Amino acid sequence: MAKPNIVFILIDDLGWKDLSCYGSEFYETPNLDRLASQGMSFTDAYAACPVCSPTRASIMSGKYPARVGVTNYIAGEERGKVISAPYTKYLPLSEKTVASALRDGGYRTWHVGKWHLGDSPYWPEKHGFDVNIGGCDMGMPRHGYFSPWKIPTLPDGPEGYYLTDRLTDEAVSLIRNNDGRPFFLNMWYYSVHIPIQAKQQNIERFEQKAKQMGLDKLKTFEEGEFFPCLHKKDQRVTRRLVQSDAAYAAMIWSLDENIGRLLNALDETGQADNTLVIFTSDNGGLATAESSPTCNAPLAEGKGWMYDGGTREPLIARWPGQIEPGSRCTEPMTSPDFYPTLLEAAGLDPLPQQHCDGVSIMPLLTGRGTPERDAIYWHYPHYGNQGGTPGCSVRMGDYKLIEFFEDGRLELYNLREDISEDHDLAGDRQELVREMHGMLVRWRESVDAKIPQPNPEWP
Repeated sequence: MAKPNIVFILIDDLGWKDLSCYGSEFYETPNLDRLASQGMSFTDAYAACPVCSPTRASIMSGKYPARVGVTNYIAGEERGKVISAPYTKYLPLSEKTVASALRDGGYRTWHVGKWHLGDSPYWPEKHGFDVNIGGCDMGMPRHGYFSPWKIPTLPDGPEGYYLTDRLTDEAVSLIRNNDGRPFFLNMWYYSVHIPIQAKQQNIERFEQKAKQMGLDKLKTFEEGEFFPCLHKKDQRVTRRLVQSDAAYAAMIWSLDENIGRLLNALDETGQADNTLVIFTSDNGGLATAESSPTCNAPLAEGKGWMYDGGTREPLIARWPGQIEPGSRCTEPMTSPDFYPTLLEAAGLDPLPQQHCDGVSIMPLLTGRGTPERDAIYWHYPHYGNQGGTPGCSVRMGDYKLIEFFEDGRLELYNLREDISEDHDLAGDRQELVREMHGMLVRWRESVDAKIPQPNPEWP
């Protein structure tokens, strides 16, 4: 059997409920809904971190962010009651990335879109990619989504050219002009990160829809506590209560439209049946700050937080003949799992020189069984910009324990019974808390996780 092509689609800041096939009643995603009907959807898929760069480093390396050393978005620096832990501001060249491994295994390797894993010495072409279109140190399109976007690795197009369209045009061209070798397309869109910008006709469409649904009559935001970090201490956390932002909905509509174009290119070139397509996000939806464009309910909070709104993601995988159409998986998985999964899909052996924290989820995708692991872990010793505080957590089975570094507080939730993390069980399940906290501490030591220190300047 020929090696499969691999298309890995990573969205920036897309929330767990930001697709109609995941329960959104306002956003519309017909192409992704179709992809889900043709493959497997995961209910409990997680990003390795509630912000972007660490998750991206984890996908590329197969390691937890704490082991790689990239634990914050690059190059964030924050202080509050504690001082954010030091971290590495690039993906080290010593990492044998999944792109390098696939290239060594005979694949053409293409990166299209956002990178955000260091300055030019650490750009995609230094990490195993034959082609780099749009990948650089930028974490967002600072000059906006309409050309001129001034991205150093992507020439500007005609004025007003929409960035999501342009990136898809480039990817479709690569697919159509491939030389016949199997390819790995690392399609990392800048959307739906701020600035929230979309085509005017699509914004107007969703403004009308919001009125038809009566969303304009509902309370949209709830003002909360002051931010815990010094650089935003005079601002309040602002939580969105309902999905109703027309511009954000229009961004998702354009994103879905372009993913449809990408899938059509696979169909039209006769490659769809031998292509593994994976779709997911790098962290939870932006729900509590920076215009709070989406709502992740029933999940708690969003990007930058240790609760599930910050890390639980949509995940769809399609591979005709291997993955059962319309199937659903409730087993937890996390970003480091993609590395061994892609190698197994490509028929390549694990690399002895590259430690991997993830486990292959191919048994889940193909219905052969469940990977063995005791738990999955997170470590985010930073404040970020959305209102969350530094912490770490562990999920074992249905239970999730969170430790907050400001005060050492421990919280315990049964996610199967309490998806919103409303009911803290720590006081009632002290033996389980001790067991899971012990696991968390031992794991932190094993990956050399850095812990934030008290801030002597805290008032």
